[in-house]
Amino acid sequence: MRNLLYSILILSAFIACNNTETKQATSDTSSEDVPKNWKLGVALWTFHTFSFPETLIKADSAGLKYIEPNTFAKAGPELKDSMILQLSPSGIEKLKALIEKQGLTTESLYIVGDSTIDSWKKQFDIAKTLGVKFVTTEPPLKMWDSIDSLAGAYGIKVAIHEHWKGMSHYWNPDTVLMAIKGHPNFGACADLGHWPKSGVDPVEAVKKLSGHIISLHLKDIAAFNDPTLKDVPVGKGVVNFPAVFAELKKQNFNGNIYIEMDIEEQPSNLPSVIQTVKYYNDEVSKLR
Repeated sequence: MRNLLYSILILSAFIACNNTETKQATSDTSSEDVPKNWKLGVALWTFHTFSFPETLIKADSAGLKYIEPNTFAKAGPELKDSMILQLSPSGIEKLKALIEKQGLTTESLYIVGDSTIDSWKKQFDIAKTLGVKFVTTEPPLKMWDSIDSLAGAYGIKVAIHEHWKGMSHYWNPDTVLMAIKGHPNFGACADLGHWPKSGVDPVEAVKKLSGHIISLHLKDIAAFNDPTLKDVPVGKGVVNFPAVFAELKKQNFNGNIYIEMDIEEQPSNLPSVIQTVKYYNDEVSKLR
């Protein structure tokens, strides 16, 4: 009896130890797999000097699947070069067909802010037709409640974007957190290149916004505290991307990362976008 009891205790200890090791291995594997869930794409503003159909071709040529269009872009010759914001529902359907024909996926839309709820409804209608999961925008401070309610009604999240100090209320991550508080449909679009223009360290800002980041805009800048600067190739400026990626992994971030460029290289930004894709893949592959 004593030997039997001893054997049962040994077996129980073995099973418990094995379960602990299995859980640890599963946890480690999940942690390693986190970056695989990140969706690298391009904000179509990067190719804003081209027609909408041309921007889709360039995104595809960079080997990217995910795109973030914007409502102030011209829709292209077939739609009389009207701004997307001004298109009829049938025009938006044609735009959606162009995107699908190119084999691209629209999970977000950058929408321009306005002071009337009717304008916001129209842009949310466009977003709904395109099938997005969230809109990237900068909601007016006095409209936080109404836009949050609108987002809830449409089932579309709001990722608050940050331009630099003097151009946006949201240049500081603290203001973004103020907007998010009490508004369950709000989150953040972390713009890594705009923050340094306002003297904000992107790594510290990403840490502050932990748990609230829906997406990121991937760009670099040459120096801190100079809003007049244009972006530089990713990895050549002041943004510490390895630290940003490591922090995102630590936070179990699971969302969209969009390459975005403000400069206008000739003949286009496509070579730099392709270079950024390579840089991103190289750095993310180093995460442990």
